[in-house]
Amino acid sequence: MTDLPEVMLAIDPAESGGPEVLVPVERAVPRPGAGELLVRVAAAGVNRPDVMQREGKYPPPPGAPSVLGLELAGEVVALGDGVEPALLGQPVCALVAGGAYAEYALVPAGQVLPVPAALSLVEAAALPETLFTVWTNLFERAFAMEGDTVLVHGGTSGIGTMAIALANLFGLEIIVTVGSDEKAAAAKRLGADHAINYRSEDFVARVRDITEGRGCAAVLDMVGGDYVPRNLQCLAEDGRHVSIAVQRGASATVPLFEIMRRRLTLTGSTLRARDAGFKALVTDEIARTVWPFAAGGKLRPVMDRSFPLAQAAEAHRRMESGDHIGKIVLTMA
Repeated sequence: MTDLPEVMLAIDPAESGGPEVLVPVERAVPRPGAGELLVRVAAAGVNRPDVMQREGKYPPPPGAPSVLGLELAGEVVALGDGVEPALLGQPVCALVAGGAYAEYALVPAGQVLPVPAALSLVEAAALPETLFTVWTNLFERAFAMEGDTVLVHGGTSGIGTMAIALANLFGLEIIVTVGSDEKAAAAKRLGADHAINYRSEDFVARVRDITEGRGCAAVLDMVGGDYVPRNLQCLAEDGRHVSIAVQRGASATVPLFEIMRRRLTLTGSTLRARDAGFKALVTDEIARTVWPFAAGGKLRPVMDRSFPLAQAAEAHRRMESGDHIGKIVLTMA
């Protein structure tokens, strides 16, 4: 570690605000502790929680760095005690609780995945956050399995495009909602079985028609608010509703007797605050069940646009515009 620089550039805003607060500043290069490794970051994914943190609505969990960024890819350049020596010098991608918008970042060793030859480092940086989120919520919490029909909102977002990719790999029929006919066409090209323009169509009625009245096995919802009771109308008996964000509000009125009568399950999760042990377990499961598809070139992120670190503000403006299809990434070079 003696040849590492003392300082690095990072996006660590001193105050909350609009995209203009995202300017590179100098920060000390962190040093790995026990069970950690240091990654020279090549690229970092941009996600909706980053926008919320910038706005002051989603503070980092205790112990996480204030530097933004929840996923990264790069080269391992230093190891803490107890970390496998073979990792040194390896290209990896990882989910982190913060710190990815920087030239160097600490990562718990149990949360890294090797970057296969089929992926560039920029592509690899765009995978962990959406992959972990969709896997833990749609496949683990909602128990989606081959042959199930699922409804996913935000079909051309990072989460939506990952859900489409995994649905295709694991034999799900997937219905997505989007905000325009152009995005509906894009979602269909990416592999969605059905794409509903929620601005011009009633998604509850369309789901009923698509499923011939049976409903969906699961709904993955990032909208919240008044969408929740409408989502429940889309579920089949014994259906599962999983909340992962609350863009339209954190409260909802739900029909309790209908939930009882039809044996519906309402659940949800946030991933960022989960401990390193849980994330290591998920990493191991993804390495065994999903990562072979990445290694074989069958799973790759849908890429929207990349920006250099110095243009992090523009990357956030792109996300907030809602015009993106797939992932937005920051590059360090």
